[in-house]
Amino acid sequence: MNPLHKAIRAVPWRLNYQQLNVRWFTTAMQKSILLTEQEVTLRQLLLDTADYVSNVEGCTKPTLRFTGGWVRDKLLGSTSHDIDIGIDNMTGLRFGTLMKQYLTQPDACSKYQQSVLGNLAKIEANPQKSKHLETVTTKILGFAIDLVNLRKETYSEDSRNPTMDFGSPEEDALRRDATVNALFYNLSTSEIEDFTRRGLRDMALKVIKTPLPPSQTFEDDPLRVLRHIRFASRLGYQIDPEDKTAMSDSKIKHALKAKISRERVGVEINKMLRGPDPHMALSLIDSLNLYNTIFTDVNSSDRQILQTGHWSSAYDKLHKITTTETTQEIACSPLQTIKSILLRDPDDLFLAWMMACFVPWARVSPKPPSKSTTRRLPAPASVAAREGLKVDNRICKVVDDAITGLADVIEVKDCTTKNEQAATSPLKRKLIRRDIQGQAIRGWGSRWRSTVMFALLAEISEATTEEARQTLVGQYADWLAVLRSLDLLDVDSLKPIVNGNQISKALGGGKQGPWMKKAMDIAMEWQLRNPEETNPAGGIEEVVSRKKELCLN
Repeated sequence: MNPLHKAIRAVPWRLNYQQLNVRWFTTAMQKSILLTEQEVTLRQLLLDTADYVSNVEGCTKPTLRFTGGWVRDKLLGSTSHDIDIGIDNMTGLRFGTLMKQYLTQPDACSKYQQSVLGNLAKIEANPQKSKHLETVTTKILGFAIDLVNLRKETYSEDSRNPTMDFGSPEEDALRRDATVNALFYNLSTSEIEDFTRRGLRDMALKVIKTPLPPSQTFEDDPLRVLRHIRFASRLGYQIDPEDKTAMSDSKIKHALKAKISRERVGVEINKMLRGPDPHMALSLIDSLNLYNTIFTDVNSSDRQILQTGHWSSAYDKLHKITTTETTQEIACSPLQTIKSILLRDPDDLFLAWMMACFVPWARVSPKPPSKSTTRRLPAPASVAAREGLKVDNRICKVVDDAITGLADVIEVKDCTTKNEQAATSPLKRKLIRRDIQGQAIRGWGSRWRSTVMFALLAEISEATTEEARQTLVGQYADWLAVLRSLDLLDVDSLKPIVNGNQISKALGGGKQGPWMKKAMDIAMEWQLRNPEETNPAGGIEEVVSRKKELCLN
């Protein structure tokens, strides 16, 4: 049982959560954090450095605090290797530089390895994009450390970009995004400090709440809207109603689009989708009407406004798929079949949630290419992913492939499930369909599972009744079961046994050209119909017999 839950259970039974005394919690939790051996060493190194700094600089010994998420996670019984260290009387760069200097001293060399401290990296502030803090990052004892001075924000009348000054611990705590992230661990006293006077209470209540009025907090840094959603979904907490109202305010949405770099938006979404409850994250984005603020290219001159009225049915169904129990039994439920085939590993799961994000884009077609080019333009959803979230090329391609393959997936699925009722012989089904199904999958590429998942979610979002949605789930499960029975689940990585040189030689040794792709497809179709064959002769013969289809001169 983690320390916070122990403290909660110690509360007299007559008190409900709303009556919990903040001072009681602060006192109860002061001694509750137990440091690991590495954390003890880190703490001692930092305190020794503070002593050295005081002597060298002739200043008051710095008071050091572990701040924010590390404190929260330790109270919840979790480990964290990311630690922010707040310093009360100097910058993080100065303290880090003096730490490097301290580690060269004889007494430090006898206690610590000189390699204990990694390189110092300074990250500049960028107020125009709500990156107000200059921080110094380094590695110490395997921990990712951020060194930064305690600060306060002051605003001029003509600008919403703050000037960052040295601040008190209370000023630093109050300017943070949420009370549960504003708890400090004082390294000198080994006590938890709750300067917002409600951080511990909000942890007990499982509430995400801004320390200051929410409108002010979100205007100062609109990214905190997404951080609220991420922490709520990560911790299983509820967002305070007043905060929710502010998060959906049009001024805050505009500030989120105008002030925050899309890279930072993408980082938050990525963390949500890889977190423990992406369904809750998407539900909050939906209910707060934030979809068009996040999943679109906000800088486009002809930005489209997506309709999200039926989006919830897609991510709700994906949640049911991901949370259903899997089984090794052949006779499993449709949801179990879909999960076992399409969600093999964490990357499949992450991509499935990414597919869910772009379901509202499913039927949005790209503009026709200009007369000067025949090159297909990327799907608008792919552009939204690239420009709205700044995702990498791999994700852009997965999204683009899902959109462009949507109609094809639905057609193959429909043909399979309709014909399934008429074709009673498994052998007949195999002879008729294995080449067609296999070539379709190979055409969708190595991420065909994501393409199929997108098609399922898109159709689910378009269904008007729960009965229709259940029918769709059954159809996809039946189709996937056929693919499994035909041993086609890994056909995308099947190596051809017939190569281009063999085909070219069989056709007279002429120069290879565009016809070769069609020839290789014919050979692969033969290979799929004859999975036991290892000799390429039959495939070559198939190509020769269908030479007319190649349109050779």
